Amino acid sequence: MESLPHSRTELDGSAVVRVLSYNIRSMRDDIDALAGVITACAPDLVLVQEAPRFFRWRKKLAHLAHACDLVVLTGGATAAGPAILCNLRATVERTRDVLLPLTPGLHRRGFATAVVRFGGARLGVLSCHLSLQKDERHDQGGMLLDHLADLGVEHAVAGGDLNERPGGRTFRRLAEDLQDCWATAPWGGEYTSTPADPRQRIDAIFATKGIEVLGCGVPGHLPGVTEADLRAATDHLPVLAALRIPADG
Repeated sequence: MESLPHSRTELDGSAVVRVLSYNIRSMRDDIDALAGVITACAPDLVLVQEAPRFFRWRKKLAHLAHACDLVVLTGGATAAGPAILCNLRATVERTRDVLLPLTPGLHRRGFATAVVRFGGARLGVLSCHLSLQKDERHDQGGMLLDHLADLGVEHAVAGGDLNERPGGRTFRRLAEDLQDCWATAPWGGEYTSTPADPRQRIDAIFATKGIEVLGCGVPGHLPGVTEADLRAATDHLPVLAALRIPADG
């Protein structure tokens, strides 16, 4: 398997950025294994789902970020679970956490969003965890596209736990407007659930059309990522993408 390109800034001002999307199940599993997987992926951005939301949630998320040589950019309880971590390569312009409309009897959902720069490249970022209920999930897919557009940047990436396979109407809706990064440039594994017997792709990274997808998939054979750690870290497998972001304007 070819290696995934490393982060770098190009002479033309564009930037190669590594983005990881990962459902961490509120850090209820092996935190050392979780930090080991994230660190081995060497991400510039981590789109987290199911970040801790209750007692000392900020401290727990900060502990994970520190263990991976990252910082907490935004999200957590303030976004009902989604969060964004980043390394010091990112220059942060702004952040916003969004709580979505609550359907009685269902779990509250939200988006963690940000605008960041890598050298001359400007990037909108959104982390999501969509509903288990299909109609609400479809509505949230439309809200995702709206909020991504509202970031007001030409290039953007969104990722998360969609709770739906590629054949579902919400997944298809997102893939019509955005690039499904794995389908565009498959690398590594496809299926994200469950780690012990992955048979379905319900986690994904999407990018706007002007971004070049260099590779995307489950980093199961990446040096430093072990099957034991993937199984121990959480109940999802991560998705890693390398993206070339054009220079801004």
